[in-house]
Order: sequence, then C-alpha cells, then structure tokens
Amino acid sequence: MKYLLAFVLCSLSFITFAHESEFDSELAEKLQADAYGMKQYVLVVLLTGGNTDISEEEKKKAFAGHFSNMKALAEQQKLVVAGPFIESAPKRGLFIFNTDSIEEAQQWVNTDPAVKAGIFTYELNKIYSSAALMLVNDHHATLAEKNMD
Repeated sequence: MKYLLAFVLCSLSFITFAHESEFDSELAEKLQADAYGMKQYVLVVLLTGGNTDISEEEKKKAFAGHFSNMKALAEQQKLVVAGPFIESAPKRGLFIFNTDSIEEAQQWVNTDPAVKAGIFTYELNKIYSSAALMLVNDHHATLAEKNMD
C-alpha cells in the first residue's frame, strides 16, 4: 500500500510539472506576459485616512461606493486583485492595478469614494508578478457563492 501511494504521488507530481511547462503563446500575448510569464503592476496599499469626523451614514455610503467602484474597475480589467488586511492597522487593504504607471494608478485609486471621503489614504508601489494574476477575476466569479455588494 505504501508503494502504491508513493507511485500515485509521484505520478501526480509528474502530471503537475508536465502541465506547468506547457507554454501558451496566445494566452501569454493576451495577458501581456514577458518571457518569464511576468508583468508589471502597481500595488496600492490603502491606509487609514485622516477623516475621523465622518458620520456613520456618510461612511456607509462611502463604503458602498468603494465596493461598486472596485467592481467597475475589475470589469474594466484595471483592478486585478483587491482585499482587506487583517489586523494590520493602519494598513487597511490593497489593490493591484493592471498598469505599470504610478500616475495612472493614482488616477484610478482617486475614483474610490472612500479615498475621496478621507477614510483611506494610500501608498503606490510598482511590482513585478505573474501575468496570470489577470485571470483571478474570471476564476473568482466561479468560486463565489455570494456577491459582496
């Protein structure tokens, strides 16, 4: 039994490695991947903003707009990944934008109602990561049983 399990695990490893080595030139071109399957993005780290005088009603409205704005940016393939940080104050969350331009990313983050309201401020950094990040939104839709809006 031990040898059968080892054989199965080795076989699965081989299948995984064989699959990983198949280069898809059409997908690489579509995702704007370089020769390493990578590309540049801009990482936005959302930080706690200075507006502490905002009412609960204004905050609720700003966060509703925050989620709607993220959805719109994702549909336009500008927003690749987003999510909150857990127990990391004053860091609140992140965006990864599909651009290598800090200026363009700044324009996009400034469309966020929570940023406009001063609930968040932000830092921008260029990063180099897998072009496959561009596929996250398509696959996430198949995994989510509920919408966040």
